[in-house]
Amino acid sequence: MKLGVHIGYWGLGLTSADQLAIVQEAERLGYDSVWTAEAYGSDAATVLGWLAGLTTTIKLGAAIFQMPGRSPAMTAMTAATIDQLSGGRMLLGIGSSGPQVSEGWHGVRFGRQLQRTREYVAVVRKALARERLEFHGETIDLPLPDGPGKALKLTIAPVQDDMPIYLAAIGPKNTALAGEIADGWLPTLVAPEHMNVLRENLEEGAARAGRTLENFDIAPTVQLNISDDVEAARDALRPFIALYVGGMGSRKQNFYNQIVRRYGYEDAAIRIQDLYLDGRKEEAAAAIPGELIDQIALVGPPEQVRERLDAYREAGVGTLGVSPFAFTRDDRLSQLRTLAELAG
Repeated sequence: MKLGVHIGYWGLGLTSADQLAIVQEAERLGYDSVWTAEAYGSDAATVLGWLAGLTTTIKLGAAIFQMPGRSPAMTAMTAATIDQLSGGRMLLGIGSSGPQVSEGWHGVRFGRQLQRTREYVAVVRKALARERLEFHGETIDLPLPDGPGKALKLTIAPVQDDMPIYLAAIGPKNTALAGEIADGWLPTLVAPEHMNVLRENLEEGAARAGRTLENFDIAPTVQLNISDDVEAARDALRPFIALYVGGMGSRKQNFYNQIVRRYGYEDAAIRIQDLYLDGRKEEAAAAIPGELIDQIALVGPPEQVRERLDAYREAGVGTLGVSPFAFTRDDRLSQLRTLAELAG
């Protein structure tokens, strides 16, 4: 199992110098990859391009490029450019984001996501292979049939012959789609004890494509807080988990809430969501069971974190992307060093 580090979004208490120090230390420690994110602030591509020139070996992952914010051709252009800048270190993670961001920020209707994602990935692969972009699907039509457009091909070539494409997904159908069309899967709030249930969705999709998951990279994002004070470590992670379980999506459509219910915490998931959507965010965070935090995060004293690393490894995780929680640069660096030691 390889280790990755997530630096998330800019503007969450760390400067660009702090972020760079974290990435360069992770590279020195032998972490395999760094991943960055985007919502409606910093974009992932600019940060990865910046890191490409300031690192030498660590792979550069998008987690994720938002589909509604870029045409598939633009995604291919950007990924190929970063791949060239980095000497072939690009890992292309894409996802549909959510309806609030898609419709509220990008002005793109959030619908037909399975078909849209299937066609989007097909066009990205075609573009990266430097084939002429002629594609006539249900959601993408290239070139447009009633205008002067011509079928063009990418004028630069990525360094990698076959750049890995990851899908961010958590719902059963989207997860199955990742198993069918992607090279890796980027889930959040994954409990290794329940990986067998989630893996069934991946295997369903892989079977549709007539392949296995042998070389498929399961790459969850996991919050990291190593501390001998278990309760304090859990409490520090509560606001993040409450945001996802309680507020990421609507009352009727929140896949993170649904997956927590699938883990056996149905009553807690309902209460967390009710409190969060009523604006009682602190109460929602307090309502998260400590046992749930222990299952979906690397939290607590070193010996407990080592056991959880083994659990993720045994569950078939290929890349464990950790997001170190601490309020200062030095403390985050310390978290990375300790985890590297625990992982051996």
